[in-house]
Amino acid sequence: MNWKHIGTTTSLALVVTLAACGSDDNGDGNTGSVEDEADMLSQEEIAENLTGITGIEPGAGIMTATEDAIEHYNLDLELDVSSSAVMTQQLANHIENHDPIVVTGWSPHWKFESFDLKYLDDPDNIYGDAENIHTIARLGLEEDMPEAHQILTNFFWTPEDMEAVMLEIEEGASPEEAARNWVDENQETVSEWTNGVEEVDGQSITLSLVNWDSEIASTNVIATVLTDMGFEANLMDMEAPYMWQSLATGDSDASVAALVTFNTWSFH
Repeated sequence: MNWKHIGTTTSLALVVTLAACGSDDNGDGNTGSVEDEADMLSQEEIAENLTGITGIEPGAGIMTATEDAIEHYNLDLELDVSSSAVMTQQLANHIENHDPIVVTGWSPHWKFESFDLKYLDDPDNIYGDAENIHTIARLGLEEDMPEAHQILTNFFWTPEDMEAVMLEIEEGASPEEAARNWVDENQETVSEWTNGVEEVDGQSITLSLVNWDSEIASTNVIATVLTDMGFEANLMDMEAPYMWQSLATGDSDASVAALVTFNTWSFH
């Protein structure tokens, strides 16, 4: 297998939003910014209003890590099992109402593009170090499609780039539309991926992905770039174990969605 770190780090840790605001104490009706008032709140003041941590699906690796963190740091908090969708909705509701909330969170995720969030300190590294998303290709791709292989090797973008595409999709754009918009608006970055690569004439390439927001964003962006370079890019959406299997057997050509994280390590 051909692995390449594309530079998108996925840090799995608790995130807290200090979204608190309101009228000044003098009653003159002036309202401070969320950031200004959040900065004035002490950890003790925030903790007084918290009774739990809003989690995601049961069995997710980050849920296990959070249970370990609660025990290790002796936190008087309950971990509430929900889902990724419920977690983000609760986050939005609390921010709208200026109420503190702690959720299980990770980057890249569109919520960091939409909200002003802060990771809680993890001094004993219970959640581990930052993790990476890789590009992986089937054996032989470099010989069969040197142009595609070079573009995939050059592919590098930041969590902020990915979150911008993810947020546009969350707000209603199709993955293809959001990817096209990002590519059109970031031609300087795209040109670094395609520098020195000759266009092809309709050569077919199959990209596999898991149906996660971050991987939908990445795969559609690279598919758009490959299409612009003359490839016929086909996307195969599948469960994580089958994505790895498809690359091993050659049923798919490449993936920019190779995560080795809390939630995926058992697939490798």
